[in-house]
Amino acid sequence: MKKKQQQQQHPGSGADPWPHGAPLGGAPPGLGSWKRRVSLLPLLRFSLRDYGFCMATLLVFCLGSLFYQLGGGPPRFLLDLRQYLGNSTYLDDHGPPPSKALPFPSQVVYNRVGKCGSRTVVLLLRILSEKHGFNLVTSDIHNKTRLTKNEQMELIKNISTAEQPYLFTRHVHFLNFSRFGGDQPVYINIIRDPVNRFLSNYFFRRFGDWRGEQNHMIRTPSMRQEERYLDINECILENYPECSNPRLFYIIPYFCGQHPRCREPGEWALERAKLNVNENFLLVGILEELEDVLLLLERFLPHYFKGVLSIYKDPDSTYKRCHSRLPWWCSG
Repeated sequence: MKKKQQQQQHPGSGADPWPHGAPLGGAPPGLGSWKRRVSLLPLLRFSLRDYGFCMATLLVFCLGSLFYQLGGGPPRFLLDLRQYLGNSTYLDDHGPPPSKALPFPSQVVYNRVGKCGSRTVVLLLRILSEKHGFNLVTSDIHNKTRLTKNEQMELIKNISTAEQPYLFTRHVHFLNFSRFGGDQPVYINIIRDPVNRFLSNYFFRRFGDWRGEQNHMIRTPSMRQEERYLDINECILENYPECSNPRLFYIIPYFCGQHPRCREPGEWALERAKLNVNENFLLVGILEELEDVLLLLERFLPHYFKGVLSIYKDPDSTYKRCHSRLPWWCSG
């Protein structure tokens, strides 16, 4: 009987010698080490699970950071998920994303000279703006090139607040943006032989943009019929006022500027114009060499003029269809 009780109390018998917990002094050496190994198993299983969770979180963070850097912002699916889960979005917490990189220059002004191919270039710009996504800013004012100080300030303010990249175009004499605290844009322009410009303007005043239409009557309503159909050779030989003062100086103020002395033919206006061309104009082309001018614009301002020469020379382009149907409108 005693032997049987001893066997029941033997540590190897499988019975727990301390059913209500181990004594404060600890278990005997042999039994204690075995007991510690058994008690560590649940803790070991928990640590592995926690470790795996941490590694998975770190992997997700690294991948998210990689996507953020490659895409210039957080992955789109994270933003969509954030918006789906609640009203708060990434923009609510962190503000707008970084602004897109703008081409240089991002502000271009084409203060086009009248009767120097400007309508041709503007038509090409309309096609290019749709193709390349820049902001083409035009004006409905075509016959006011000289501005008062307040008018200059207002126009410069309107141009400077346009969405960039923009290309502004209008018949207007050179504007000094920096004089009124604005960022000076890059200027471009095209001129032509003054005699050819005079010939173009002579017929434009009489027949407008479209021969056969009645818009020329609106442009010069007081012109008598005999004057309207006056042969230009007779006009020159008979020394008519229109032909005796051909206004060859007309081009200079577009580069001289808004100063009153720019309207007076002379050396001062010419030197001022040359100075502005050197400091503010990226290119001043010649209409008689238009293809070369377009090629240079494509090289200097690719964000605006890339592909312009192929559009100009393509017989199936929108530009060519307009040019063949309305040559006076397109040739400018």
